[in-house]
Amino acid sequence: MSLKELLGNPLSVLMPPETIPRHYSNKFTYDELVNAESDYGRTLFGPIPEGHQREFFEHRKNVWIWHESWTDISGQLIDQTIRYEVRPAGVYKKVAGQSYQKIEGKELENFVSAAKMYYKLVKTNLYN
Repeated sequence: MSLKELLGNPLSVLMPPETIPRHYSNKFTYDELVNAESDYGRTLFGPIPEGHQREFFEHRKNVWIWHESWTDISGQLIDQTIRYEVRPAGVYKKVAGQSYQKIEGKELENFVSAAKMYYKLVKTNLYN
């Protein structure tokens, strides 16, 4: 199953409220592009709690990264990264220290929806 098949028409997704900084120049390095795209991706999952950092972006073709970190009540830093790979057989996720697991059902629907919204936001606001 290709990413194109999974996503269908990315223009069919409604755009979330505008909360994105528009301070990027037209000449980007790769790292600046990743950061700019992540500025859009981090907004897809609702408000970010105070003290949390969140990232969601397409790292390279068919590889997606979701990362969130925060300090818990005891002062310990919690750092969670999930890598998603879109393969011909489906979408697989890998949480640090674990093996890849195929996602299905609601989790797959949520990933596809987030990827659609991400593509729409990035295309409309960054590459337009």
